[in-house]
Formats: sequence, structure tokens, C-alpha cells
Amino acid sequence: MSSAEGVIYKARRENFPVASRLLPRGYRRHLMAVYGFARFIDDIGDEAPPADRLRLLDVVEDDLARLYAGRVAQVPAVGALKRTVGEYGIPAEPFRRLIRAGRRDQAVTRYESFEDLLAYCELSANPVGHIVLHVFGAADRRRCALSDQVCSALQVIEHCQDVGEDYTRGRVYLPGADLRRFGCTDDDFARAKTPDRLRRAVALQTTRAGALLDAGTALVSELTGPARVAVAGYIAGGRATITALVAADHDVLGRAVRPRRTRLLTTWLRVLATGR
Repeated sequence: MSSAEGVIYKARRENFPVASRLLPRGYRRHLMAVYGFARFIDDIGDEAPPADRLRLLDVVEDDLARLYAGRVAQVPAVGALKRTVGEYGIPAEPFRRLIRAGRRDQAVTRYESFEDLLAYCELSANPVGHIVLHVFGAADRRRCALSDQVCSALQVIEHCQDVGEDYTRGRVYLPGADLRRFGCTDDDFARAKTPDRLRRAVALQTTRAGALLDAGTALVSELTGPARVAVAGYIAGGRATITALVAADHDVLGRAVRPRRTRLLTTWLRVLATGR
């Protein structure tokens, strides 16, 4: 599988439509370039030899500086951003924050509170929303603030789905204070079926993510055209995944919990039509 095919494959496995065919081809190309960069940073942090990860992130950051200096980028995932960055005047800072998130994953493996987790989302998720709004020419302070709530919600939902996978990588994103509150132990994460106490901790994060999504959904009414279609799809993906988590009784260790396509599509149409 080529690197481009790998990015497309991973995009199709996301909870939300990364670059839907409902969008004009130009937008799809730019959104896939942004997704490819964010995915590349994640893959370095998850799949590269541990001893090489920080060095590789430094290489990416240096190459990003090269791109913004008008020079030829050497890393394909950075070079793919050239047209997108140039056409829409996207600032470098959101991309740098994604790299900082990758570094944090190598240094911080647990989060004490939900507020701490949201601070991580400020680096790992929210910058993507800002970049997407730039692509659609819709970035301003209010829209970016609403986008932050949507993107943080999507990140928290993903952490709920990937509890077991994250644990095998040495990370626990569920807040430590909540785990202690429900009596969870590290042994709970290695089981074939999610213990009730861990399900309650996951359910709490799912509820919090739903509240963030609801608060950020006002963004849809701020947008028109392709931007509205895309953002409605992201929100619908989050809501459909929450529905799947609830239907699975938050058993995230015993199965791969993913949204049903029909649920995503019907939710997408509703959000698109009503802005809610």
C-alpha cells in the first residue's frame, strides 16, 4: 500500500467524513492534505521506533519552517501542504501545535482531570479545525472558538473508543480523577470485556463530549455552502459515534465500536438541514 493509499484507508476509518465526495474536488484535495499531515504526526508518535520519535518530529518541524520560508519541503506530508498553505494563507501555528501534541504524547502518558485532557486537545485536535476553517475562508475568532468545542469533542470520543489500544501503547487518556472515582485499576484496561466501573468512566467522558458537540453545533449556522456541509458531517460523525458507544453499553474493550453509516448519514442530513 502506497503512502497516499494508506492515508485514504485511514481517512475512511475515521468517525467522520474527512473529505466527503459531496464537496468539490478542490476542497477534498486540500482537506486530504491537511488530514495526511495530522495523520503523519500521529503515526510518528505511535509507530516509529520510540528512540526516533522526537527526532522525527524535529525533522517535520524543520521542514515545515522550510515550507513557510518558500523553500522546497523534503517530507512528503509537509510538501503536500504547499498548495493548500499558499492558496489560503494558512498560518504555521496550527501545524506547529500538532507537532507539539506529538511531543507531548512522548512525555505525558496520563491526564489527571478532564480540564487537563482538554488542554491536550488544544494541541492535538483544535488546530485541525482552525486549518479547515481557513481552507473554507471562514476562519474568525467566534467560528474558531466553536470549532474548538467540536474538535475537542471528537478527540475525546476517539479516546473513549480506543481505550484498549491506547493502553497497549502506554497511554491512558481517561482522566485519573474519574478512574479513581469509579474504582478503576490498570488491570481493567487489559481485560477482554470492559468492567462496569470502567464503562462508567467511559460513559462520563462520552456525556461530556456530547455536551461539547452540542455547544459547538452553532458553528453550522455560521457557515454556508461546502463549509456547512463539511462541518455538519464532522458533528454528525461525533453524534453517530456517541450513539454507537451508548448502544454498546460503553464496552470498548470487547469490540470495536464504530458508527453505523446509515446513522451517520441520517444525522448528517438533520444537522445540515436544521443547524442543530
